[in-house]
Amino acid sequence: MTAFRAPVDDILFSLRYVARADRLPDWDDDLAAEIIGHFASFAEGRLAPLDAVGDVQGCRLEDGRVRMPDGFGAVYRELAEQGWQGLTIPEEHGGQGLGAAVQAGVSEIFSGANHSLQMICSLVPGAAGVIRRFGTDAQKVALLPPLASGQWVSTMALTEPGAGSDLSAIRTKAVPDGDLWRISGEKIFISGGDQDMSEGILHLVLARTGDAASGVRGLSLFVCLSHLPDGSRNSVSVARIEEKMGLHASPTCQLVFDGARAQLIGEEGGGLKAMFTMMNHARLDVSLQGVAHAARAADLARTYAAERSQGRDVAGQPVTIDRHADVARMIDTCDRLARGARALCHITLVAEALGTDRDFVDFMTPVCKYFCTDAGIRAADLAIQVMGGYGYLREYGAEQNWRDARICAIYEGTNGIHARTTVTRGLTANGGAGARAFVAFLNDSGPELQEAAVDWGAAARMVAEAGDPSDHAHDFMELTCNLAFRAALVRLHAAEAALAGAGAERMSAAGV
Repeated sequence: MTAFRAPVDDILFSLRYVARADRLPDWDDDLAAEIIGHFASFAEGRLAPLDAVGDVQGCRLEDGRVRMPDGFGAVYRELAEQGWQGLTIPEEHGGQGLGAAVQAGVSEIFSGANHSLQMICSLVPGAAGVIRRFGTDAQKVALLPPLASGQWVSTMALTEPGAGSDLSAIRTKAVPDGDLWRISGEKIFISGGDQDMSEGILHLVLARTGDAASGVRGLSLFVCLSHLPDGSRNSVSVARIEEKMGLHASPTCQLVFDGARAQLIGEEGGGLKAMFTMMNHARLDVSLQGVAHAARAADLARTYAAERSQGRDVAGQPVTIDRHADVARMIDTCDRLARGARALCHITLVAEALGTDRDFVDFMTPVCKYFCTDAGIRAADLAIQVMGGYGYLREYGAEQNWRDARICAIYEGTNGIHARTTVTRGLTANGGAGARAFVAFLNDSGPELQEAAVDWGAAARMVAEAGDPSDHAHDFMELTCNLAFRAALVRLHAAEAALAGAGAERMSAAGV
């Protein structure tokens, strides 16, 4: 199997020169390079070697507890001891207080090295953000330090049988019990719902505090810890772990809450607002998972093709298959998908951190989720094609990359749901401000996109005025994503050309 190589240079280039992270008040270029480079070394040396091990062994349920594959507990302790779990948590709560741009670089590398383990660890920044925004001062003091230290990891417990994307159908109930609450019900598809690596788990649970007719207005958000203050386990049990196509080392659990003790976060009835803070973070993180799989696919395909000899050139000399036009086309496609998708994520993340164009961020988040996860799957599939029969074999890593990538288009809202969101709220919210922001993004990317921006605006008006915009959701989202991708590549090419570096020649050779 080709060893994992973290795309550090591409990540830093995108953050620096495409997304212009230097506009962020907390951006320190040297520190960002040092942090991302250091994590890359850790990922290559410690996280990536366990990826295939975890895929083969998987997780198992023993006596009601999840047991992780060999080596995962030890590497998690190293991860926690080095402070990676608290990267963005403020220093006063035990974290490092770094920004979202650095976290994005680390998260992509983590996903590329070991997506299963990243799934268990990745919800901590979002959970910490929810607690910082909606928690009381006492809750911040009590809950943030164990997340920062790695003593706890976090879950996001929304989905129930019969209540997946329709949160109004949630039946899990919370009732007051003195200063606390008691939660009863079942949650399914909970990533990292149990494991034997961290000392405890902080479950963020969406539960009903209003009557059944109250819909989403009757939902509240709770912190439900796996362990009580006296060290005994809370009334949260694992009914089963799912057998999945990929991410075998990420335990996807069905959890049963049987009067479990919990704390209300934020206002009663304000659960959806609080949870969306975490969900939006998770959706951009899943977008970066797609980027990671595309980048891994490009590296696998490029490395294999540069070593595999087949055929001869016009002079009769043996050639490697990367010299064949169709193979070169597929490798270049993987590379463009990874680099363009990464640029879209970084542009959106930096805009979110700046806080100056909320409408643009709200519009681009589902676009990033849709395009980047699809790009990861497409690139992973192309890598298998480049490698031929060897790509279909487990030992070469390409087929695991495809299996692990496939879920990204499903969880955190299926891509079809994000397409529907774009043609409804995306085009109408705040008087259509998101659509106007997207047109401005296209226009600002370069004159070659200005005509396309006009055509997109006309299509957007037609869709917005349709009797049922969802009928046009797929085609319109494809149009939107294609234009966003073109804009990202134009900006990437312009940045490389401006630096007059080797990267400009690379993009020109790729046909951008």
